[in-house]
Amino acid sequence: MSLLNPSNGRSIQAVILDMDGVLWRGSEPIGDLPAIFSRFDHKGWKVALATNNATRAPVQFVEKLRQFGVEVDPHLVINSAQAAAEYLKKMYPGGGPVYVIGEEGLLGSLAEQGFYHDENDPLAVVVALDRRLTYDHLRIANHLIQSGAPFIGANPDRTLPTPEGPIPGSGAILAALEASSGVKPTIVGKPHPEMYKVVLTRMGVAPENALVVGDRLETDIAGGIAAGCLTGLVLTGVSTESAARNSPYAPDFIARDLTALIDELI
Repeated sequence: MSLLNPSNGRSIQAVILDMDGVLWRGSEPIGDLPAIFSRFDHKGWKVALATNNATRAPVQFVEKLRQFGVEVDPHLVINSAQAAAEYLKKMYPGGGPVYVIGEEGLLGSLAEQGFYHDENDPLAVVVALDRRLTYDHLRIANHLIQSGAPFIGANPDRTLPTPEGPIPGSGAILAALEASSGVKPTIVGKPHPEMYKVVLTRMGVAPENALVVGDRLETDIAGGIAAGCLTGLVLTGVSTESAARNSPYAPDFIARDLTALIDELI
């Protein structure tokens, strides 16, 4: 493990983990997850999960971890679909129609806050990863954005890590719409710190006593820094050690993987 920034003796009471590229790649776990979470529990550290993946509901992430032999509290799982829904709720308390490019996780989170998919006079265009995306979806979204509908992006992740290598993510779709419409999206997931603030409040932990762990500098680490947390980059996903050493979002720690990070910290 490498130490880039001094932690100034700040004690860790909780960890906030990204999932894709930290705990798993696709359907493959990264390391011995039951042993990793057992060590967190033995240390007395609270654990929360915060991901930009908007394709699933929190309960689905809980179930995926259960399949890997790990039990987590659904209340301590948050994703960018929830962040997008809560952002819209503040703008439009009564809910209403929105045009959605996204999957079940985003549609479900929006529905919980009173929003539904409709291309007729929507309050906003909300975009996340959609593996069923068609040109027609882009055409409609582009027209609505150019007509003045607020353009909201659940997260800017350009790629997703998989066992076969990186694949296009939500950010690739946002880039296409930004290029065609000339409008930049408002991003509500990481690196916006709100997701971290939500789970910190739920855990009852101050930012300075939490360690954010992620695999992506421009979202996980940037968001953790913005939230006032310690940050740890693991090299099992997107960002590299050389990139970290030349990044404006320098993490406090860099480790080969989550197991190696824990070996040094516990």
